[in-house]
Amino acid sequence: MVAVSGVSLGLASESVIESEGVDYWIVPEQSNVESIAVSTGSLQLGDVHTTSAEITRDDRVDYATPVLLELVPVQDRETGDRKYVLAAGIVPQPGVEILGLSGSALASGDPYYNNGSYNGTWTGEVAMNDAAASVTNSSTGDSLSLARSTDNRTLSVTNVSAGSGGTAGGAVPVMLVHLSELQSVTGATEGDSADQLLVSTNDRSVRSSLEGRYPGTTVVTKSGLSAQQVSSSNLPLAVAVSAFISAVVVGVLFVTTLMGLEVSADREQLGALAAIGMSGRSRSLLVATETVTITLIGGVIGIGVGLVGIAGVNRLGLAVFGVETVAVFQPMLAGYALVVTLLIGLIGAAYPVLLSRRTDVLEVLS
Repeated sequence: MVAVSGVSLGLASESVIESEGVDYWIVPEQSNVESIAVSTGSLQLGDVHTTSAEITRDDRVDYATPVLLELVPVQDRETGDRKYVLAAGIVPQPGVEILGLSGSALASGDPYYNNGSYNGTWTGEVAMNDAAASVTNSSTGDSLSLARSTDNRTLSVTNVSAGSGGTAGGAVPVMLVHLSELQSVTGATEGDSADQLLVSTNDRSVRSSLEGRYPGTTVVTKSGLSAQQVSSSNLPLAVAVSAFISAVVVGVLFVTTLMGLEVSADREQLGALAAIGMSGRSRSLLVATETVTITLIGGVIGIGVGLVGIAGVNRLGLAVFGVETVAVFQPMLAGYALVVTLLIGLIGAAYPVLLSRRTDVLEVLS
């Protein structure tokens, strides 16, 4: 429970999409983490081209790029059916990688953005993962048509790679495009908006300057998970509640069984205590105290095992996903674990107490 709750805290503490080499993200404060990287109806950042250019001019910053996330309808090349692909609009820079897809497959910069007029050179370049290529029946060099485009804009697939962005149901179809082109086809040109802003730097002092860029935003570090909100459900809370329920159910069953066997083995001692005058209430209190004490000792050990589990999850997350912090341990987790342990002990004590009260003194002492 401690390890899984640590993962839940890690999910709830950051709201970013994964990008190799990016150290900071500027995101709206109301953003939260859900199952895949796409936001629906959340707050957005404005004037992102100008802001990212100003940040990039800082000598301490390698690059800064806005990211706009939208579900875009694309026509299947073979059937003409409408298929939806998660599009990430970025300003490509050397070394930028979003959702496992390299921005090097796109022309550097944002040619279609012409100082806010959106009348520059349309590239139509697209870098997509295997899942997107599969659902649209396309490959490198193919042209794609946007299902809802009113100006006959077309896209050209420049690269297909494995990418990331997988879920329990399989890989999410993802494609990278130039930010201004995605803004144009989705109506986000007014206000020059994007969902978040990614900043690559090796200087920790940059964070303070980033925090004042937008009101109502927060700056998070690379230690977040590659996720953003997709629905109104609360995944971190669901994970924590599931861990709590599982711990209580399994813990009570285990404690009840263990202490039931212990009381059965101690029937002679309980009979002797009754024979010397100890009341049934006192014997019940003795059994309940023993049960709760053993459970609390197990809880303390469990906290230690949970810390090892959190460390293991973080090592696995770094090795597999390149994310430094998947699970977080906070002191309140230890208190929470002890409270849950006490609850398990109190519930689990009911059966051994009942069993002890059914002990026949004459039978066990004979």
